[in-house]
Amino acid sequence: MSAFNEKDFDKAYNEETKKINKQLDKDIIFAMIGDINTGKSSTINQLIGDDVAKVGARPGETIGIDKYVYRDKIIFADTPGLDDINHTNSEETFRFYREADVILFFLNAAGTVFSEGERKSFETIRKENKQIVFILNKIDAADDIPALVQYVKEHTSKRYPVIPISSRTGENIDKLRNEILEILKKKEKEIQFARLIKEKSQTANKWILGASASATAVGATPLPGSDFIPLTGIQVGLMIRLATLYEKPLSKKKAKELTIATITGNIGKTIFRQVSKFVPGAGSVIGGSVAGGMTLAMGYSVKYAYENNIELNAETLKSLYSYFYKRGKQEEKEEKD
Repeated sequence: MSAFNEKDFDKAYNEETKKINKQLDKDIIFAMIGDINTGKSSTINQLIGDDVAKVGARPGETIGIDKYVYRDKIIFADTPGLDDINHTNSEETFRFYREADVILFFLNAAGTVFSEGERKSFETIRKENKQIVFILNKIDAADDIPALVQYVKEHTSKRYPVIPISSRTGENIDKLRNEILEILKKKEKEIQFARLIKEKSQTANKWILGASASATAVGATPLPGSDFIPLTGIQVGLMIRLATLYEKPLSKKKAKELTIATITGNIGKTIFRQVSKFVPGAGSVIGGSVAGGMTLAMGYSVKYAYENNIELNAETLKSLYSYFYKRGKQEEKEEKD
């Protein structure tokens, strides 16, 4: 299905490693604005999956910004309401808003949603930074949440995401996390955030499905006269991203061993060749399907090993790969039936 090419592997490994290391050097700054009763501390604890706020904030020196720093790289800053900003240090506050990667604007679903003061703050902040996510918290204590969400959207030109959550029960925290990851992806910072949060499975699944879709597209257009598909870059990239996500160091030697096991030891190549012999002209369709299936199985195998503390080597990968590939084919068959 895909031939191992050492030059392709080296290129893919070096490029992906360089890209990830660049991300891991970056800080991520969240500016949080909202009244004292909007559940900011409990939300960031749910978001990260750890007691980020348990040690208390670090008071700001001049402008009243309290910072919660998580593992040196993620900074949640509780900013003062704009009405509370002293005119003499307002420029310093606005500079902070400008530099923030994401502004988390907290609203209380059980109170007066998007009050006049909150609206004024929003109008001021959006001129500095448009990466705003509205967090409608305490939905477990409010009624008609869809109407509240619609109300906020209508009063913000429907240009900003409004995520209804309960920081008490954890409801919709995954949606908030995904929204943040999408914003950070554009800034090339999503890996830094994803690896430091406790809940990794959903992010891993998203990356695996994305890589599988890319592999399917590549597999549907094989090189003329060849049944080999250049999947090395996609598979190596996914492997390194998953290793970073689960904070499992992956050496170049180990990555090469796993890549070879995936490519030369898989069942995909055999299936592709056998079916192609008996279905003239079906090569590209089957190629895309098998390429996607191979990458999906490889991704889920690596994820499973990391989540279950299984030592990842060529043998365990082959075994897991075979299981996930067969399971994927069975699910595909059941969907068609």
